Formats: sequence, structure tokens, C-alpha cells
Amino acid sequence: MNVNNNTFHDNETLRQQKNLTRAQKRTNSDTKEGVLVNQFIKDTENTRSLTLDDTMDTLVISKNTQLPNKLYEKDTKKEKSILPVSGIALGVMGVIAGITAFIHHSAKINLNIDSLKRVPPTLRNVAINDEPVQALYRIVECPNWKTITAGTGVFALTAMAFMGKTFFDGFRDVWVKKREADIQKNLQERLIDIETQSFAGKIQITRSMLSNKAIELGKYLKYEPKRRNPDETFKAIMFKGIEGFAGKNRTSAKKDNNNINYIMLGLATFAGIIGLGFLSLKNLTKSKGNINDFIKQTGREIEKVVKKASDSNKQQTEADLRSLFKSIDPSEQQIREYLKNLDWQDKEDFIQSVLKELKRSTVDANPGCGGGSTPKVTFYSHVDDFRAFFYNYLLDTDNKQFKALFFGTTGLAAVSYGGKLIGEAVKDVQVKKLNADTEAELQQRLVSTELRNFKSKKDAAIQPLMEEFYKQAKSGKPKEELKTMAENILFEIKNGPPFVYS
Repeated sequence: MNVNNNTFHDNETLRQQKNLTRAQKRTNSDTKEGVLVNQFIKDTENTRSLTLDDTMDTLVISKNTQLPNKLYEKDTKKEKSILPVSGIALGVMGVIAGITAFIHHSAKINLNIDSLKRVPPTLRNVAINDEPVQALYRIVECPNWKTITAGTGVFALTAMAFMGKTFFDGFRDVWVKKREADIQKNLQERLIDIETQSFAGKIQITRSMLSNKAIELGKYLKYEPKRRNPDETFKAIMFKGIEGFAGKNRTSAKKDNNNINYIMLGLATFAGIIGLGFLSLKNLTKSKGNINDFIKQTGREIEKVVKKASDSNKQQTEADLRSLFKSIDPSEQQIREYLKNLDWQDKEDFIQSVLKELKRSTVDANPGCGGGSTPKVTFYSHVDDFRAFFYNYLLDTDNKQFKALFFGTTGLAAVSYGGKLIGEAVKDVQVKKLNADTEAELQQRLVSTELRNFKSKKDAAIQPLMEEFYKQAKSGKPKEELKTMAENILFEIKNGPPFVYS
């Protein structure tokens, strides 16, 4: 195209170019020539043939793509009704109204009922089941040196037990938390390896799709991309197969070792239970001799009581004999043997009463516990606490049995709580460790699922573009335009959804 140079020789141009060099003048003229061409010539031509065909080919846009059917589906789910809430509210109020009606009916019956038919009143018994409260009650009820000393001791022991429990509970929590932190650290390190496998797998899927689609698209463009040497491909496949096989073998061996360890641990635990049970039976067998010695000693005491028996102390003798018989629970033949030298006219009646008392399964409630006939408040103490033995020991420190009971029950309570604390701590740590292993194994198993999910979504995104490319190729689109479409499909495979970093 030729442009007349006279166009630029107006007065303004001549004035501007007056002091310019030859090269500057030529550049200035070329710039203005380009502006005129773009504004008046090329723009006019582009306006006459303005289309988006090139853009559609570049972005692989189909001219007839329907929206998904799911877009037009309407939500037919019915609105939830608040009728059940209203029904519950009305039902509760109806029950309350029914209860008040029953109370009104009962009050009306109470006016005309016969006194012989009336149910008796309930007795109010205040049970003191807490040892510190019982000790405080004794101090208030009978303040003396023994009750105050015993109560103070119980309070001190309670405080010591509470502080000890608080310390060991805190120690347990700290220990479990530290083990949990170690477990979480190990889990996160294992998850990093697993996530790395997933990430590498997605990259490998993308590269594989790029390679396959490039070859497939290249067939339509009459060229083949450079492929890997078959020998190298074979070596890579063999190496990958060997590596996977070795990994499976390591996993299988690890599972076998875990199973063997579990079996051995179970057998050792079972053997320990049997051994400890046998030891317990052996200890009980040894204690049987002590029990027999106690029965013989009690029998000698019964003989002494029988020798000293007389009509003047008959009531005391009966009480002593009943107490001794209760301690050894003898048979009828043994009772008769013990009492063969007892010279009482009503000896048979005494023997029968003792047998009846020993054979009886239940006894009447103590009035102090069951309450009296007068409907007033009664107090009684029913304590199931190791501190009760400490209280009894402080009341009578000379009683060696009280001392043995105190140390025995206190030691048993401490050992039981300590064993429970240690057992729960070890259990919690082991459960957390096994849960972490289970989580890691689950994530490892989900790698293949995640890769399949990635591959299917990738295929769903690329397949419509491939179909559009095939359609355009069959319609006879020029190779240059097909090449542009193919390049953009490959670009979409590499950078399109689903993204590797998602």
C-alpha cells in the first residue's frame, strides 16, 4: 500500500520536522502512516468481517452445547410442618392437667375413707452415708475428746486423699497428653507421605493424559510426538512393578508380624491370668488351715463357757454361746457335741433356737435403721467408705483388728484407684495409637480412590472438548485451526480442573 507523502506536509508537520534528523523524520512519518492505516483501512476491513470464530477455536467452544438437565430440576420436597412440635407441647400440658385432676380426685377420696383402710404414713429416715458427714454428726451429737480426734483425723485423711487424687489425675492427664502429641506427630508424618503419594499420582495422571491425548490429537494433524524409547518404557514399567511388589511384600510381612504379636500377647495374658488364679487358690488353701485353727480355738472357748454355766448366769451364757456359734457357723451335730456337758432342762429348746437363728436367711431391720412407729425424723448411719475404718481405729487405737482393717481397706482403695488410673491411662494411649494407625491406613487406602476420583473428573472435563475437536475435524476444519484447538485441549488438561492443589 502506498501513501502520498504530501499528506504529512502540512504546516504543523513542517514546523515539527524542521529541527529533526533524517532518521527521526522517517520514524515520525512511519508512525503516522501506521495510525492512518489502522484507523481508516484495517478497522474498516475488520468491521465488515467481525466474528468470534478464531476465539471459539482457541477456547474449543462448541456452537451447540446444552445446559445440564439438573439445572431445571425443581425441589419438590414439602415444607416441614411444625405440627409435631405443637402436638408435643399440648401433650405435655395435657399430662400435667391429668396429674392435677388425679390429685384433686385423691383429696376428695381422703375426706370419706375409713381410718382402718387408710394407708400408713411413711417414716422419714435421714441416712448419713458419707463418712466426713457422719464424723461431723458425732462431733455435734457427742462432743468429746475421742469423737473430735476421730473426726479431725477423718477430715485430714479426706483432704490428703483429695489432694493425692488431684495430683495423680493431673499427672495422668499430662502423661496421656504427651503421648497423644507424639502419636499425632507420627500420624502427621505418615500423612505427609500419603499425601505426597496422592499428589504425585495426580501429577502422573495429568502427564499420562497429556501424552495420550497428544498422540491421539496428533493423528488428526499428521504428526506424532516424540515418544520414549520402548526399552526405557519397559525398564520403567518393570522397575515400578518390582517396587510395588516389594511394597506389598513389606505390608504383608508387617501385617503377619502384627498378627503374631497379637497372638503371643493374648497367650501370655491368658497364661498370666491362669497363673494368678492358681496362686489365689493356693493362698485360699493356705488360709483354710488358719480358719480351722480359729474354729478349734472357738470350740475351746465354747467348752470353757459351758463349764462355767450355771442358773445364775444363764442369760449371759446364752448370749455368749449364740455369739460364738455365729462366728463359726457349726452344724447341728457339732452344736450338740459342744453342748453335751451342758446341764439345762431347756437345752433342747436352746439348741433349736440357735439352729433356727443360724439357718434363717434374713433378719428384722434394726429400729435405728428402719425407724420407729412415730412418724418423726430418725437418723442412722450406713457408710460404705474406707475412712470409716480409720474413724473406728482412732476411737480405739488399742484394737489391732481396727488397725488392720484401716490399713487393709486404705491400701486396697489406694491400689485399686492407682491400678484403675494406670489402666485407664494406658488404655487411652493405646486406643489413640490404634486410632491413629487406623486413620493412617484409611488414608493410605483412600489414595487409590482419590486418584480414580481425580481421573474421572479430569476425563469429564476433557471429553467434551475432545468430542468438539472430532466434530470440527470431521467437518473439514483447516489443519492450522485444528492445531490451535489441540494445543488448547492439552493446555486445559495441564491446567484445567480438577486442580492438583485442590
